[in-house]
Amino acid sequence: MTDDGAGPVWAQKRRRSGSPPVVGFLVGLLALFGALVLVLSVMDRSVAEAGARVDGWIGKGLEMVGGAAEKAPEAAEKAADEAGQAAEKTGEAVEAGAAATATGMKKAG
Repeated sequence: MTDDGAGPVWAQKRRRSGSPPVVGFLVGLLALFGALVLVLSVMDRSVAEAGARVDGWIGKGLEMVGGAAEKAPEAAEKAADEAGQAAEKTGEAVEAGAAATATGMKKAG
């Protein structure tokens, strides 16, 4: 027990670290990037070649994202058209069902 009577050490509340979790995540991400460049530098025997390889990977990734971003408006327009057509078909089916129900009620009544 402690001298101030707060209880055993394992029962006391722990102090939180001062930095938010996002900072730890970013530091970890930078450490992984640094380790990747270090490994590639050893493999290529040149930091410049390792940087060029990583730059090529980043360029390919940006091309993929850019291509998808350019196609997004067209895909959204197509999806909206298809949704409109589906809504029209649903409305027609509801109208047909209501007409059939009305006809059935007239025959029964």
